[in-house]
Amino acid sequence: MDYYLKCIECGADFDKTEIIYTCRKCDGLLDVIYDYDEIKKNMDMEKLKTAPPSVWKYKDLLPIAIEPVSIREGGTPLYKCDRLAKKIGVKELYVKHEGMNPTGSFKDRGMTVGVSKAIELGMKTVACASTGNTSAALAIYGAKAGIPSVVLLPAGKVALGKIGQALMHGAKVIMIKGNFDDALALVRELCEQEPIYLLNSVNPYRLEGQKTIAFEIVDQLGFKVPDRVVLPVGNAGNITAINKGFKEFVTLGITDKRPKMTGIQTEGACPIVKAYKADADDITPEKNPETIATAIRIGDPVNARKALIAIKESGGMAESVTDAELVQAQKDLAQLEGIGVEPASATSVAGLKKLVDAGLISKDETVVCVTTGHLLKDPEEVISVCTEPVTVEANLEALRKAVFE
Repeated sequence: MDYYLKCIECGADFDKTEIIYTCRKCDGLLDVIYDYDEIKKNMDMEKLKTAPPSVWKYKDLLPIAIEPVSIREGGTPLYKCDRLAKKIGVKELYVKHEGMNPTGSFKDRGMTVGVSKAIELGMKTVACASTGNTSAALAIYGAKAGIPSVVLLPAGKVALGKIGQALMHGAKVIMIKGNFDDALALVRELCEQEPIYLLNSVNPYRLEGQKTIAFEIVDQLGFKVPDRVVLPVGNAGNITAINKGFKEFVTLGITDKRPKMTGIQTEGACPIVKAYKADADDITPEKNPETIATAIRIGDPVNARKALIAIKESGGMAESVTDAELVQAQKDLAQLEGIGVEPASATSVAGLKKLVDAGLISKDETVVCVTTGHLLKDPEEVISVCTEPVTVEANLEALRKAVFE
């Protein structure tokens, strides 16, 4: 497949064989540019319409020439949520539950492509900074590929379930006395100086895997496009990637429109929301982000520029929610629809409700909310926000009293 890397700021081009993360001329973010005429000519449209969804179903739109490092990622369910739609007040609501990926988050989509690219480029070690899910995915795909993985985590700021995944799958886990943004700065410097392949979402190949969420949404809706996609925003790679996926289907003539991309952050970590509302082209970093949603507790998202472009060019918007609002949405997802998600995931539903209540989203829209991680990623939070279990004596009278009181 013919493709190359292009800087979104200065337009400089770079060959696909280069190990590069940002532009060497201006340090701008890079995008993967394809020859869509070639892809269109070679794509098996019958297979596209009939094969079951998975990341590698869309290999014609992914920049990997080797056999990929895969553990059957993608193909996550798209649930029609009528009870939740009624509570929120929209005509038609779907939830794309990315927590049903092999490691329990959407990060598997980026890592199957990213680790495959590392192998293709001849790299022997992979690394990332993480709020948890990225480290879990990197560790598992590194293990599958048979190469070492190194993960940097902010000490005391990562859910135990995610740390456990990284440890069990053999990653070298390093806790730093700082936040995620500090960890990312350090690991980027390390990978620039050592033969270690960086797999945070500043790496443009990571986002190529994540764009398959868009392909699957269209696929699972019978090749129809929703009016709007709402999703959590942390380091801002996902909203960027999904927007690109929808654009590519339009370019290839598979669909004729794309949805409004709507990004949700929490009030304690919302630099992109502030930039959007100020009509700014870039963010002002937040030094001390704080929220119960650890997966998106990021004050200086590396893909902010791309995300703001995606929101604006699609006619979307950005909004923030409180921790209390996202916890209520987390409970609504579980108790109305049987969908268990970690706190960050629920921001999409909380944000949708807030925007519908404010009259900023029409009640006639067909909406897809993306939930990014599984409930069991952060069991400590679940225990802290739910009613405590009742303990009774082991007899029928005590049981009956507990059940009916």
